[in-house]
Amino acid sequence: MSTATTDVTTTAPLTHDEAMALQAVELDRALELLRGLEPSDWSARTDCPDWDVRQMYQHVLGACESSASMRELVHQMRAAKRHQKAHGGPLEAGLSSVQVAERASLGPDELLARLGAVAPVTVHKRTTMPALMRKARMKIDGPVVETWTIGYLIDTIYLRDLWMHRVDASRATGRELHLTAEHDGHLVADVVAEWARRHGRPFTLRLTGPAGGTFTSSGTSPAPVRAEPSAPEELELDAVEFCRTLAGRTEGSGLLTTIVPF
Repeated sequence: MSTATTDVTTTAPLTHDEAMALQAVELDRALELLRGLEPSDWSARTDCPDWDVRQMYQHVLGACESSASMRELVHQMRAAKRHQKAHGGPLEAGLSSVQVAERASLGPDELLARLGAVAPVTVHKRTTMPALMRKARMKIDGPVVETWTIGYLIDTIYLRDLWMHRVDASRATGRELHLTAEHDGHLVADVVAEWARRHGRPFTLRLTGPAGGTFTSSGTSPAPVRAEPSAPEELELDAVEFCRTLAGRTEGSGLLTTIVPF
């Protein structure tokens, strides 16, 4: 954990290059974790209620393969919209369901082989996506209802999704979670900065563990008219648990009820 205090009041989001470098490392770490699993670990239930470890990485594989092939991306999106029309719910949930269902026959060895093969292609395709395409906007209906750029989806959300599922798999199987300040700490700091932008209130946040650090912000939202400025909220918790809370894996209170998409 870093001992310096970082003021995130004006911290910018990850750059495209930063996000791509982190994704390459994150895919390597996911493969490292999965290659060390025992056969029984693949059926361990995860914090995603409908998925065991194998199903969770069928989803991850589907997301990677959609990035590696425009044809596969178009197919998945069309199938997800049909699923949404038939079953309701957010489009994101429909997309995940399609990814898992279409890869349900893959056992651990096949899944690992395909994920290992597609990982570098995925990162390359995402890295070289034209800037104009990355600026295109899309409506999101879960876990938040807002409009994202394709660049935010490709850079930030796909990175966080990979990372959080590695956390999920580690917790489900009891395997050690490989964490470093350089990689995981960088990712967590970006989550903190977006969390700060989303709630806009002053705080001091102490995150423990290898991915942690101390963060502060003077706030970006004005205090209510005629109200006294609010005192900074002070929080201290494990860095991974902080992210799990914002992602809805566990309940939070106060500023920790602010959703940050993963």
